Amino acid sequence: MTEETRDPRTLRALAHPLRWKLIDLLASEGTVTATRCAAELGESVASCSYHLNILAKYGYIEQAPGGLAREKPWRLTDVRQNLSGAGLGPGGKAAAQAAIEVFLDHELGRLKERVRREDDEPEHWREATTLSGVTTSLTAEELGEVSAALREISLRYVDRTSDRGKIPPGAREVRIFIATSVAPPPHTARDDGP
Repeated sequence: MTEETRDPRTLRALAHPLRWKLIDLLASEGTVTATRCAAELGESVASCSYHLNILAKYGYIEQAPGGLAREKPWRLTDVRQNLSGAGLGPGGKAAAQAAIEVFLDHELGRLKERVRREDDEPEHWREATTLSGVTTSLTAEELGEVSAALREISLRYVDRTSDRGKIPPGAREVRIFIATSVAPPPHTARDDGP
């Protein structure tokens, strides 16, 4: 999907929890059919088929080669989704907000599930994971530098999603979720005087 073809409806297509689960499954497995999605996600084939078709309609996925009869395999068109409503007017802003909220709910749910299962992991995997946060004061430029550095780190191995031959032995699927945010301005000006 190109930036020129984006509109609020494109973003609104991502404002559904099952669609994020489908995107995750596609990213994890490369290609999937509605039947595979239903089996993995505990949904009906009809529901998975419907939501896969919506994702395809708005350019997030496409039919992959192969498949037999009605078993159409699907694949992502890009491993990254743009959730920005910039330049799409008020409707785009609302659609972006809806997509972002569903995405965050999905991420938090996935993170909670993995944390609940952490004790079942071998020690070396437990030691390799992290969950942390920090609040500090930065300028907009400094925050931009932090965000750029985190993006660079998070994208360092993303090519393994599209080229599975680059996955080394012993590797497992890992989710790297990053977020930076700025607090709203204070209601009253801070007194920095003596």
